[in-house]
Amino acid sequence: MSGLHEDPNWPRASGWLAGELAPGRPAARLAVIGAPLCLGSITPGRCDLAPAAIRKALERYSTYDVSRHHDLSRLEVRDLGDMDVSGLRPDAAFEPVRTGVRAALNDVDAVVILGGDNSVTRPGVRALGECGLITFDAHFDLRDLGRGLTNGNPIRALLADGMSGRRMVQIGIQSYANSKTYADIARESGITFFTAEHVRQQGIEQVVAQAFDILGDRAVYVDLDIDILDRSYAPAAPGSRPGGLHPWEIRQAARLCGANRRVCAMDIVEIDPEKDINDMTCLAAAACLLEFASGVLDR
Repeated sequence: MSGLHEDPNWPRASGWLAGELAPGRPAARLAVIGAPLCLGSITPGRCDLAPAAIRKALERYSTYDVSRHHDLSRLEVRDLGDMDVSGLRPDAAFEPVRTGVRAALNDVDAVVILGGDNSVTRPGVRALGECGLITFDAHFDLRDLGRGLTNGNPIRALLADGMSGRRMVQIGIQSYANSKTYADIARESGITFFTAEHVRQQGIEQVVAQAFDILGDRAVYVDLDIDILDRSYAPAAPGSRPGGLHPWEIRQAARLCGANRRVCAMDIVEIDPEKDINDMTCLAAAACLLEFASGVLDR
């Protein structure tokens, strides 16, 4: 006899991701792939455990978006598992991640990459080629490259690769979580950034719309660093600080990005499940995955 929590009229998002609710004629297609990188993290931890933890958190969610009248069972999802990169440093993982993301993009509307730390972002962006980048992050990620690739410098590395800062928009940058040196580099490189204060004043919907206007018609990669959240909502994000955004704001941002046809890929990064409390950070990340998927159905 099954437990009371088992209800055939309450399909679980975990079952959807596992392919148990495959639609006959899907309205859209989404791929999910894990990138469990952690050896480049400035703060030692176990971000490599996050892809599995986010998948596990989906057991707590259904597939129905009440506000949008969307059932994710209409969307075909392919869980491609995790790339074999957990024991690699960012330089060695670059090509496997870029190749894996590029392959995942085949014959789908969008890809969600489950990190791992923020070093996932550079190879993910490079998988798209000539594209724009939106980051939702408390940090500029422009640390010096002299000490090698880390989760603190994927944006600096992309600039060094030749990507123009004018193709980058950063949302949620926090005061006292960054230095003047790196803020100056952002300005000098032509990066547009919106602070957490800007988001609170203008609203997340308006800021996201501005970001897409700035990037024009090109394909877009989205980097969603969970440390954009206020620390009280993201204890498992090593870089989160008091004063960050609220879960409803990043969920709305994820949905808006999913709804935009120019967005080809989004990563969700910087969660150390061993530091979580009541699974709140992993649940927030799983909700962002679902909101992005719901947005894809709006396309």
